[in-house]
Amino acid sequence: MAHNQFDLLQILVSCLDDPRNDIFVHVDAKVSRMPELHADRAGLYMPDNRVDVRWGDVSVVEAEYALFEAALNNGPYQYYHLLSGADLPLKSQDYIHDFFDEHNGKEFIGYTLTGITPEVVRKVQRWHLFPRQFRSKSMAVRIPRAVLLRLQERLGIKRNKGIAFKKGTQWVSITDGLVRYLVEHKDWTLRKFRNTFCSDEVFVQTLCWQSPFQTSIYNTESDAEGCMRAIKWENGCLIDWCEKDIETLKDSPALFARKFNSSDMGFIREVLQIGGYAS
Repeated sequence: MAHNQFDLLQILVSCLDDPRNDIFVHVDAKVSRMPELHADRAGLYMPDNRVDVRWGDVSVVEAEYALFEAALNNGPYQYYHLLSGADLPLKSQDYIHDFFDEHNGKEFIGYTLTGITPEVVRKVQRWHLFPRQFRSKSMAVRIPRAVLLRLQERLGIKRNKGIAFKKGTQWVSITDGLVRYLVEHKDWTLRKFRNTFCSDEVFVQTLCWQSPFQTSIYNTESDAEGCMRAIKWENGCLIDWCEKDIETLKDSPALFARKFNSSDMGFIREVLQIGGYAS
């Protein structure tokens, strides 16, 4: 999934350019000029059904479904890896393929197993006004949204009752069977998560947990190890990896890391060397 930094996206595509891979790229519908990407050995596909993705909105989930469906139509594949355009691999393609051969059948999904917290209730069990404008600073948007949320809290109004919600990072590596299960439940998902907040952090975790695939989850004790991704958080905010983090990335067992910024190409080259993608 990509919306900017297309020079970094091409670097990611080049890292994944292996005859054992096919690459599917969803470019946000707001992008007027499509990036010119190329791969020599992997299949490279850019689905036509592009979604206008808005942060926090269910449109993020719709874009994920666009990718999963495009890949399923071209598959089947052993694994489907959801990456952002600002991610990079930390291990070689041989290492990554060997890893998934060794753990074939496991579902690599990050879980934050804290139960139904007030945060989860607020995100997916309340109605949210103007979900496509979560980042808007307009008082005409912010005030009605806040009033409706406060009203629901005071009156004890909850939606989506009876669902054992789970949350974690949206970036996953999952099997063909689970992808098909997600697609089979697409209508249910979009109905339940419309007018919620950050449902991309909830829907895969929740659907997998209530399915036969729950017993195949790789790790439920660590969000990072569960999805085999190195993600940098500071005070609850996603932070770009930078030069001072190079030793942390070298020592990481993760297969992929997010996220990077193409403004520091010297650091990007150092990261590529970790997985043997640059000399």
